[in-house]
Amino acid sequence: MSKKLNIGLFGFGVVGQGLYDITVSRNLNLEFKKIAIKDPSKKRTLPAELFTTDQWEILNDPEINTIIELINDADAAYEIVSFALKNGKNVVSANKKMIALHLEELVQIQRDNGTSLLYEGAVCGSIPIIRNLEEYYNNELLYAVSGIFNGSSNYILSKVFNENQSYNDALKKAQELGFAETDPTLDVGGYDAKYKVAIATAHAYGLFVNPDDILNIGIQNLQNSDLQYAKEKGQKLKLVPVAKKQNDSEVSIYVLPKLVKKEDFLFNVENEYNGVSVQAAFADQQFFFGKGAGGHPTGAAVFSDISALRYDYRYEYKKSLIEEKIKFNNEEIIQVYLRFNAESLVKKLPFIDIEERFSCKQYHYVVGSIKLDDIFKAKRLILDDGAFIADTGNYVSEKAVEVIEEVCSNID
Repeated sequence: MSKKLNIGLFGFGVVGQGLYDITVSRNLNLEFKKIAIKDPSKKRTLPAELFTTDQWEILNDPEINTIIELINDADAAYEIVSFALKNGKNVVSANKKMIALHLEELVQIQRDNGTSLLYEGAVCGSIPIIRNLEEYYNNELLYAVSGIFNGSSNYILSKVFNENQSYNDALKKAQELGFAETDPTLDVGGYDAKYKVAIATAHAYGLFVNPDDILNIGIQNLQNSDLQYAKEKGQKLKLVPVAKKQNDSEVSIYVLPKLVKKEDFLFNVENEYNGVSVQAAFADQQFFFGKGAGGHPTGAAVFSDISALRYDYRYEYKKSLIEEKIKFNNEEIIQVYLRFNAESLVKKLPFIDIEERFSCKQYHYVVGSIKLDDIFKAKRLILDDGAFIADTGNYVSEKAVEVIEEVCSNID
């Protein structure tokens, strides 16, 4: 039998309103006791006595046993969530930055206090990827988890690629539709996708990684020449986060634009939709597709977590408890397309092998093999040059592997 949830809700924006709409349409054993907001002067459709600007009115209310956190401020969200968990209240959150930055600590707080933090809505909107990684794949050997995790950047790429819109026009439209923030760096710079893949990695591999250590380069330097290159190859450009096993004990994690081939599931994921690909040893490749942005899609994921709390559900993080721990290592070699402005940038990047090079008056690029860690170290140089870098998705040439093996053997 389900227990009654007395809910304190933090945030009543697009997702908060969407969640409320979904919840009141269902006859479940739960009640919204209080909703914390920042602006009390804003006109709302619900009774004024339901709202408060004092977070402690909710957090210190003994009748409220469930906290729903849907605010943008990661620091404030952490204060709310950690306090609630330590004081016997279960929590549902959609704040991917807060969760990614503090996940290992929040897992320990749950274990110490017997409380539960659920966050399906923090990763890929309406797609139930966290619950699937946690439950369905809990004993599965996963080779890779990747996909399109950010609806804002995917919307922009769809418009510039399919409709020949300018990058700035597509970005402005994404902002008008509420897919992108006023400061779009979180989305187009790959930070949002980085936080999400860090969270997914904890469930896929039992690995807690500081997001600051994960490479992320986004689409902010995209130019028409990059789109033309992809079109001539019969491919599309997508912003793709990847968590991939290099061997039995190491995982590489990164976010880069990727040249996606027609046979790839991600090729047809457009606009604000997300897609998650899971490559497993036994189940082979499986693909999840759904809306990654919007009040009702994300609200539906939050609502699913609320429903699960009625039966005392909690994540168990089973893969983090195994003795042979997986380690994070971005020593993997990948092949990239790099369009650049200054030749000095190519000279500063330690390419292992350059397979293709082109240069004319206003367009210069190379295709070559390089370590992820070397891209990470050169991130500022790449962005400051106005360069655009993308994973080609191709296997690294045998020549490149031979070169790196020879270098390593000489060092040994």
